[in-house]
Amino acid sequence: MSGQGSGGNVIAALASFFIPGLGQLLQGSFLKALVFFVLTAVFWVILLGWVFHLWAIIDAALYDPPKSSQRSYGY
Repeated sequence: MSGQGSGGNVIAALASFFIPGLGQLLQGSFLKALVFFVLTAVFWVILLGWVFHLWAIIDAALYDPPKSSQRSYGY
């Protein structure tokens, strides 16, 4: 089970550190990845890209995958 603080989130956050949106792409959120990548690129032109870059890293680190509709009985 992966959730907040899992190894997958750490890897995604590191990926977003290097390329904004890459962490979201690794987690399967294509649209969110595209938005972070484009907004960060656009806002770096006016020196505010660091805001979206940091937001992308934090968003990847705090990702909580949707819960399955199936019940787990533990056996």
